[in-house]
Amino acid sequence: MIERSPVITDQDLAVVMLDKSKRPDEKLSALIDRINDEYEYWDTVKYKKRPEACSSAQELWLRVKASRISCTVFAWDKYNVNFGLTNKMQRLCHEFDMNFGGSWETTSVIPSESRERYLVSSLMEEAIFSSQMEGAATTRKVAKDMLRRQITPKDKSQQMIANNYQTIRFIVENKHVPLTPELVLHIHHLMTENTLANPQDAGRLRVNDEVVVEDGITHEVVHQPPSYKELPVFLKELCRYFNETNARVFVHPIIRGIIIHFMVAYMHPFVDGNGRTARALFYWYMLKQGYWLTEYLSISRVIAASKKSYEKAYQYVEADYNDLGYFIAYNLKVLDQSFKQLQNYIKKKQEEKILANTFLQLGNINERQAQIIRMFMENPKEVVTVKDLQNKFMVTPTTAKSDIVGLLKRGLLDEIAFNKVKRGYVKGQNYDEIVKDIEFR
Repeated sequence: MIERSPVITDQDLAVVMLDKSKRPDEKLSALIDRINDEYEYWDTVKYKKRPEACSSAQELWLRVKASRISCTVFAWDKYNVNFGLTNKMQRLCHEFDMNFGGSWETTSVIPSESRERYLVSSLMEEAIFSSQMEGAATTRKVAKDMLRRQITPKDKSQQMIANNYQTIRFIVENKHVPLTPELVLHIHHLMTENTLANPQDAGRLRVNDEVVVEDGITHEVVHQPPSYKELPVFLKELCRYFNETNARVFVHPIIRGIIIHFMVAYMHPFVDGNGRTARALFYWYMLKQGYWLTEYLSISRVIAASKKSYEKAYQYVEADYNDLGYFIAYNLKVLDQSFKQLQNYIKKKQEEKILANTFLQLGNINERQAQIIRMFMENPKEVVTVKDLQNKFMVTPTTAKSDIVGLLKRGLLDEIAFNKVKRGYVKGQNYDEIVKDIEFR
C-alpha cells in the first residue's frame, strides 16, 4: 500500500501561494522543479536533501503541492481527476510532435523498404507484452511463432495474445472511425473472446460492484471502482472526449490519450481485460491524432519492463486526491523510451542489412537470400521453413520457395524432412567453404 502524504489544508496552501515573503529562493525553486520533472510523490520527496530555507520535509511537500496546484488542469471533472502541467510534460510533448507527429514523413525515421516488416513485428510485440502483463504465460518466441505462422492458439495465454494482435490490427484498419459505445464493447470482445470464465462477459459492461483491484500478494484492495450503474453514462462521456476536436480547454493530444488510458482503468468497466482495453484505446487515440509512429512503437514492452512503476503510478494518483500527474509523467517517460528503443532497433537492423549485403559478392544472390545466409552465420543451428521466410520477408510462398531453391543448388542450405509432407532447411555442408572468404573481408 502507498504511504499517505501529510495532510495539507487550504489555509496552508493559501499562505504559501499568496504571501510574497513565503516564496521559495533560487535553490528551493530548483529543487521543486527537479521533483516536478519526475512528478515525485511524498515517499521520495521526504528524503530529499533540502536547502536551509526549507525547515522540514513537510514544508517541502507543501511547496511542491502548491507549485502543482498553481498550474492545475482538470482532466475529468466528475471524478475530480486533475494534474499539474509541468515544464517537462510540455517539453516531451513538443519533442514527440517533432519526432513522430503527423507532419513528418515515415521515411525520415523508418527505411521505406523495411516499413511493412517493422510494422508487423511491432504490432506483434505490442500484442505479446500487453497480454503478458495481464498473465499470459507464453514466451515471446513461442508467441511470435504462433502469430507468424497463424497457428491456432493452444491455451488461454496464447488466445490472449492472438486476441490482442487481432484487436490491434482492427484498430489500425479503423483508426479514423469515430469511437462509439458499441465500438468500445466490440474492442473488449475482440480482446477477451474465449479467455473469460463467463464467455458472456466478453464485450459486456460489468453488472455489479464485486470487481476490485487488489494487491497480487497481500490481496489488499488498492482501488474500488465507481459503481457499475455509472458505466453507461461514462462510456458515452468517454466517446465524446475521444472524438471531440474543439474542446473548451485545450489539452495536448498525447496527454489526452493518457487521460483516456487512465479513466478506462479507473472506472474498470469490465469484469476482466480492463488494462488491455485501456492500452488499446490509448493506441487508437494516438493513431487517430496523426501520431503514425505509434504503430511502430512497442509501448507495452516498456511498460512490462517497469510494471511495478506502472502500478504505482495508478496508486499515487489515488493516494494524492486523483492527481493524474503521476500517471502522465510515467507514460510520457514510456513513450520516450519506446521511441529510443525503436531508433536502436532500426540501427541494429540497418547494421544487419549492411552485413548481409556483404554476401551479395557471391553473385546471383538477392537481398533476401543474403539475409538468409547471414542468419546461418549468426546461428549455425538455425532451422527455417518456407512459411518462416514468407512471414519474415512478407513475400508469397512461391517467392520464399524460390529463394530457398537457389541456396539449395549452391550448397548453402540442406533440406531436412520433419514428416512425409513438411520440410525444413538447415545450414548446408558447403556453407563454410563458400562463405569463408566473404566472412573475413
